[in-house]
Amino acid sequence: MVRAGRRSSSFISATKYLWNPYPILIGTESAERLTFPAGPRPTAGSAVSLSDLIFDVLRTLWAHKLRAFLTMFGIAWGIVSIVLMVAAGEGLRKGQEDQARNLGKDVMIVFHGRTSLQAGGTHAGRVVHWEAEDVPVVQSESPDCEYAIPELEQDTVRTHSNFNNAAFTVTGSYPQFGYIRSLDVGQGRFYDWDDMREERRVAFLGSDAAKQLFQGRSPVGDTVYLNAFPYTVIGVMAKKKQDSSYDGWDVNKVFVPFSAMRRDFPDKPPGTSSTFDQLLVTPKSVEQHEACKHEVRVALARMHRYEPADKEACPIWDTVQEAQAFKTMTDGMKYFLGAVGIVTLLLGGIGVMNVMMVAVRERTREIGVRKAIGAPSGTILRQFFLEALIIASLSGVIGLGVAFGFCALVNLLPMPDFFAGLLPSWTSGLVATGLLGTVAVGAALYPARMAASVDPIEALRYEAGG
Repeated sequence: MVRAGRRSSSFISATKYLWNPYPILIGTESAERLTFPAGPRPTAGSAVSLSDLIFDVLRTLWAHKLRAFLTMFGIAWGIVSIVLMVAAGEGLRKGQEDQARNLGKDVMIVFHGRTSLQAGGTHAGRVVHWEAEDVPVVQSESPDCEYAIPELEQDTVRTHSNFNNAAFTVTGSYPQFGYIRSLDVGQGRFYDWDDMREERRVAFLGSDAAKQLFQGRSPVGDTVYLNAFPYTVIGVMAKKKQDSSYDGWDVNKVFVPFSAMRRDFPDKPPGTSSTFDQLLVTPKSVEQHEACKHEVRVALARMHRYEPADKEACPIWDTVQEAQAFKTMTDGMKYFLGAVGIVTLLLGGIGVMNVMMVAVRERTREIGVRKAIGAPSGTILRQFFLEALIIASLSGVIGLGVAFGFCALVNLLPMPDFFAGLLPSWTSGLVATGLLGTVAVGAALYPARMAASVDPIEALRYEAGG
């Protein structure tokens, strides 16, 4: 008799939903307070329009604001976390890439060294010096190399203008040097092949050297004296950030044509007037840099009579290889941060699933009432699907907005040279949103399907306390 009484009470409560045009409302108290609109009233089994369904979902979310907020916070936090972590990794990679590019564009610096192996009847320990005649031979015998150019330097050259004096490093090379070493022109021009052929005394100044010598005045067309040799200033380098170098900062140098450099500032002893300090080589592509390096070693070894395998005689600073190693490291860091973000998303998804399952458990009686009065399972599932979809969509928009907004604010601050700032990726944000949204929808559909498959009488008695 007790069970029959409870069932009768449950069915009496269920009849209160029969004349509700919005049959998804939760609880009998809401149904009792409902004022019905005029006109024909739909039956329990009639189809519910999408607009009514969305309206009821929004009303349900508003009625459970705290639960909806906690669910959305979990999703948004997961999205913000993964976007920020990937943005930080990308900023570090880009910063280091820019610094490497400031040193040179895929450049390999070939220094002269000392032999460590016997070869051709010569003993080990012989000092090797590169000569001007080596350059065209290396270029012709290295088909995988784009450029092979010499560089001759002299330190602490006395330099003065009509306004100030100082001591700078003077560097002589070919016109391609400006391109290879990323010497962007701020004023005027870089020296060209006409300057080379005619051995003109023209100078391209580093930005700090120009500032010190001319104290804010425009130096183009003026004269600087390098160890008493008059050189006409033809250009000034744009300001350049540089965190690595093999011979000092470019902003504090004076650049002149190789032909004028050999004449006025020949190589220091034990070098001769035909030798230079280092050879700058660039491959035609990053994929060809190993072949290019091997061809250079073979050509120089043949001309200077040492074994090509003798790396002590021909030490090479391979910035291409360094950049590839750093890219591998930053890619690994990015994947690690992405994995951490995915774990964060999954933890957020578990939280979402728990909240959704609690919500479905609280609404088991509602589902039972609707099934008892003829509502199809598809309608029940659509409501929970829409609820989860709305939560995931709003949370995704909020999470992306917060993440991208925070990145924009942080990027307004001064950054160290090795860090390009927080560089968010729309791809990572959308993937994060899609992943956690899928988890949220799945978390809602699974318990909803379980609830929808329960016998209506058992579902009603579940929340009635039976």
